[in-house]
Amino acid sequence: MKDLLKGYPVITEIPVAWGEMDALNHVNNVVYFRYLETARIEYFREVALMEEIQHTGIGPVLGETSCRYKLPVTYPDTLYVGSRVSELKEDRFTMEYEIVSKKLGAVTTSGKAKVVMFNFKTNQKANLLPSLVEAIESIESRVSAEQVTVE
Repeated sequence: MKDLLKGYPVITEIPVAWGEMDALNHVNNVVYFRYLETARIEYFREVALMEEIQHTGIGPVLGETSCRYKLPVTYPDTLYVGSRVSELKEDRFTMEYEIVSKKLGAVTTSGKAKVVMFNFKTNQKANLLPSLVEAIESIESRVSAEQVTVE
């Protein structure tokens, strides 16, 4: 199962809840954005980004997000969400996600997010701190250069 997420250094396990299904008997499309948020926060935890806010006042804000639905997910199931940073810029970075269903044994959803750094003390955009860049590069180096995407 997790072989489908080769190339994603952070994998978050999420159980599907009965209440996440809609009238069409599959997980509602808006719920996937919560799954991606959960994976994003897990990645942030891995790079100590949330702790950094306490010291510097600089933290992430979501600038843009998207989701591509490939297969419907139903209860009961367990999902594995792979997350990685695919692009670093001076004041932002791009994250990519793949969601794999344990029950289906396949990628069900792909997503992307642009995360902008923001100084909450001055209410202005901020640059990525060197310590964050170093932490992201360290996590990303855990995976091979070969990125596997299931189409």
